[in-house]
Amino acid sequence: MIYSYGLYGSNNRPYEDYYLNCGFRSVYSKQRTKTKPTRKEVDKLDLVNQLWENVKSDLKNNTSETIYSVWFSELALDTFGGDSVVLTDDPFRCKIINEKFIPLLEESFERVMGFRVVVTVTPKQEKQKPQEPVTYSTNELYTPAANECTFENFIVGNSNKFAHAAALSVASDPGNTYNPLFIYGNSGLGKTHLLNAICNEILKNNPDAYIIYVRSEDFMNELIDYLQNKKDTSVFHNKYRNADVLLVDDVQFIAGKPSTELEFFHTFDTLIKAKAQIVLTSDRPPKEMATLEERLRGRFESGLIADIQPPDLETRVAIINCKAESLGISITQSLVLFIAEKIKNNIRQLEGAVKNMKAYMDIGEPMNLATAQKAIRDIFSEGDPTPVLIDRIIDEVARTYGVTVAEIKGKKHDAKIVLPRHVAMYLIRENTPLTNKKVAELFGLSDHSSVMYAYRRISTEKENNYSLKTILADITKNVTES
Repeated sequence: MIYSYGLYGSNNRPYEDYYLNCGFRSVYSKQRTKTKPTRKEVDKLDLVNQLWENVKSDLKNNTSETIYSVWFSELALDTFGGDSVVLTDDPFRCKIINEKFIPLLEESFERVMGFRVVVTVTPKQEKQKPQEPVTYSTNELYTPAANECTFENFIVGNSNKFAHAAALSVASDPGNTYNPLFIYGNSGLGKTHLLNAICNEILKNNPDAYIIYVRSEDFMNELIDYLQNKKDTSVFHNKYRNADVLLVDDVQFIAGKPSTELEFFHTFDTLIKAKAQIVLTSDRPPKEMATLEERLRGRFESGLIADIQPPDLETRVAIINCKAESLGISITQSLVLFIAEKIKNNIRQLEGAVKNMKAYMDIGEPMNLATAQKAIRDIFSEGDPTPVLIDRIIDEVARTYGVTVAEIKGKKHDAKIVLPRHVAMYLIRENTPLTNKKVAELFGLSDHSSVMYAYRRISTEKENNYSLKTILADITKNVTES
């Protein structure tokens, strides 16, 4: 069996959240109280829910199965105000629905209600991750999404082959090869995929294995809950210290938290002595966790440390092709190369671009460069907007080199200014969809040849200058994960 803690929480919520959890917030429920809803309010709730179900049925009858499944199946009713309706969905679908499908939605409401309403679709608010741990069985934890993460569909390249080999070795013989296994790398490079692959492989070989997979923040929150509410901590100890395999994601978050570090130290020692397997992931190696207790740092470094770097071009191409195949679409190699050249540092973004391509193709968009550009633009807009990311890059470069933003954007050609300016140009080209010409305009240049020179210069120098390579990696990490 396998347990996962801190992923989902209890369904016991106060009545003030009752309407929101039912999928909409109506005009008559904005003044929320902690009292039980009246019979009249419940009747109104049922009525509006039924209206929304009727609209969805109408949409099904008046669109193709593919259109409904892709664009309308996940819509939720948020606010109903008589002559106006607010629906919610994820940011990507919201954008397309507002561009293409608002008339269709308004017509459907009119057919059901008999009069016209104004429909708006807005991004849904992310639910806060609950802190209350819940125990799950093997089948409940590994949903189809989790089962996608196996060694068979992990794309191996020069950037990750060492970490992949170490993870596979641990999964084949847990507790007897590399213990602990410590995998580190930036967000979106496949660390969590490897953790899930290890779980799946061990369970395939030993269905009775007792595996705990937990994020370090959830471990900490659960411990705090036990201490604050004076629960029996022996229950907490027994749960973690009797595991056959303990996998902890983002272990860097326990650094500098004395009570959590102490508890994790004793859990770690107990499991190692029992020859239980421990696998840890982090965004940095133990030596760079400045506030981590020294004895824990020593434990983390006592096994095997493997890093994952951003994928090279060949690996990015393979990832795109694999994701396209899994989604049942075929993307021309010229477009695959275009996407791979634009998104270089994050596998999740690569796969997200392919998903966006499929979504556009499902509504009849052609497979061409314009569609690929839109798919990539959506990826960037779902994270930091490009202007915000550019400002962060220039600010971080200025801070790193001890110069001002005005100096980087200015015309001076002092040696101490030219290098950070070239670094800023290089990082903007690497991390945003801006062209050389657009970057030149950003720096007030009439000719983009200076940007091309800066990009070539930094690209060449970083290969032979470890210090510069480290600075580039640190700046990229700071601006993309802040």
